[in-house]
Amino acid sequence: MRADIHIHSIHSSDGKVSVGDVVKRCRMLGFGAVSIVDHNSFAGSVEALALENEDVIILPGMEITTAAGHVLAYHITEEVERGLSVEETIDRIHGLAGIAVAPHPFRIWSGLGRMEAIKGRFDAIEVMNARSMGGSNKRAQDLARSLDRPVTGGSDAHSLDQIGKSFTVFPEGCQNPDDLVKAIRNKRTTAEGSSRTAIGSMGYGLKCISEWARRGFRRL
Repeated sequence: MRADIHIHSIHSSDGKVSVGDVVKRCRMLGFGAVSIVDHNSFAGSVEALALENEDVIILPGMEITTAAGHVLAYHITEEVERGLSVEETIDRIHGLAGIAVAPHPFRIWSGLGRMEAIKGRFDAIEVMNARSMGGSNKRAQDLARSLDRPVTGGSDAHSLDQIGKSFTVFPEGCQNPDDLVKAIRNKRTTAEGSSRTAIGSMGYGLKCISEWARRGFRRL
């Protein structure tokens, strides 16, 4: 079963897609599950869980800005505050019975970097992200292999056309969020999809710099 578990909605400051349209798009693509992981907001997941929906499993989550970079939280029940250390953030996630994933660890703007990813008690590493360069995804794959950690993948979509570019493959038979988390923990997932191209990186870099400046050189 394919699932895009790294999507941003309008509840992210840089997201462009409504929660309802995210779920509809995933259904149209034949995805069995989705996670809306808005930046420092749990609102997208709350809204998704409230939708009348029987076809797509909603895995609640959010992307948290720590003092060192971004951390993905899945299967949590409430918002985790931004600005904590990586270890404090992971503790909060685990305290909510969730799992902590290191997303795009080698991305310059928001990745944790190798040392933080190694030191952190992460439940999995995101090894395929459609907004990361192929080299960065390859380094993430090598890191997960060296640490013997489970893997995930996601599009990191901020617009409708980006959804599904990368994704996690779960075993067939997953029926609910508990099954998805269990599959990740038991290393029964793989990650597939595409990476960002060199041409796409030029526009992406300019966009990041512009947004960074507008935020007063503060992390998203």
